[in-house]
Amino acid sequence: MKKKFQNSIEFLRWTPWQVKLSMLVMGLGQLFCGQIIKGLLYLSLFGGLLTYFIVRGFNDLVGFFTLGTNEENLWLGIPGDNSLTMLILGLFAIFILILTIVIYISNVKDITFTLREAQKGKPVRNFKESVKNAVDGNFYKTALVIPIISVTIFSILPIVFMIMIAFTDLGGDVVYPKLANWSFSAWKKISSLGKISSTFIKILNWNIIWALLSTSINFIIGLGMALLLNKKNVKGSKFWRAFPILAYAIPGFITMVGFKFMFSQSGPINYYLDQMGMMRIFFLTNDASAKWWARSIGLLVNAWISTPSIMLMVTGILTNINTDLYEAASLDGASSFKQFRSITLPFVIFSTTPVLIGQFVGNFNNFGIFFFLRDGVISNYADYFLASDTDLLINWLYKLSVNNNYYSIGAAISLVIFIITAVLSLAVYVRSAAFKEEDTYQ
Repeated sequence: MKKKFQNSIEFLRWTPWQVKLSMLVMGLGQLFCGQIIKGLLYLSLFGGLLTYFIVRGFNDLVGFFTLGTNEENLWLGIPGDNSLTMLILGLFAIFILILTIVIYISNVKDITFTLREAQKGKPVRNFKESVKNAVDGNFYKTALVIPIISVTIFSILPIVFMIMIAFTDLGGDVVYPKLANWSFSAWKKISSLGKISSTFIKILNWNIIWALLSTSINFIIGLGMALLLNKKNVKGSKFWRAFPILAYAIPGFITMVGFKFMFSQSGPINYYLDQMGMMRIFFLTNDASAKWWARSIGLLVNAWISTPSIMLMVTGILTNINTDLYEAASLDGASSFKQFRSITLPFVIFSTTPVLIGQFVGNFNNFGIFFFLRDGVISNYADYFLASDTDLLINWLYKLSVNNNYYSIGAAISLVIFIITAVLSLAVYVRSAAFKEEDTYQ
């Protein structure tokens, strides 16, 4: 540490005065080197950023850490702070601060490079030559500036915002105009013994079972249909393949609403049960007996929607398998099942592993199935907090945050979802043949 400090002192001592000027005020060094337009651009950026921080940037940074100090009183007409707004604006101020540091460093590097080139006897670049160098010589850097800023603002900041909410006490009774505080209360409620933690564990267990079952069912049915329709002795395979494609083409929510009507208490299935003298089944109600009926219907609906895409993908994969492998296996006396197990299945799994991981993540976060099938159902017969026994974590998150304002708990649950899906996806992919044995199937 001491050595680094001494090196910094030496750098400041021997660095040219133009660099010192640019370190003090961005663009001054460039102006004194004759780079007028570039110097003015840096100087304008410096002035704009400094104005932003003086006008509100520093206050937003302070507000990020305090989440507000003045509580609004509508009766007395006293304006107050909004913790949620201060958190958003604080994150934006941090982004602007990081951007300022990046521009400041680029300003110092630019004037340092210019002076080094001048010491070698090369003329100082004018603005036109600098633009040409940025477009030609450093095009990859120039082209990435706008995408990086856009991704940061529209993707990274919302994710960080969600993570930050998970570490506050925002939600429940703590909503505007009340001020929030930084807190681990959401994590304590999830991890401690209580109704929320009990609901979280039950829904998490069902969520994992659902993701594994639905992904497996979709893959097995899709693979079976592809193998069946790929047989040469199947007549009219193109005609039969059209039916699942039509099911895939119909918007998913229409399919889900249709199944909800079919299995409703007054729907056609219960009507025919009644006509046959059998008791009606409460498939989708909040009755305790409906738990596994509703879960099974959810698996059925998801398979109906997702299986065609697996079938189409596997059909394309099967056409790429070398038929000589099957001929050689037949000559060696391998049965059809052994050929499937040793040739077809490994090749299909190798090709579909990334897609299956995506399907698993999609099924884990499948919001629509049970939202449309059992919208408004709350299980009041068991230890569930604002949830039903078919809800996935994403459904429960929606009910907590959107319907009941439990923002911090919802954010904590979304963070748990991200960690689980990310860890499982990476672990499965790294251990799969698609990652380890890529050259084997090429």
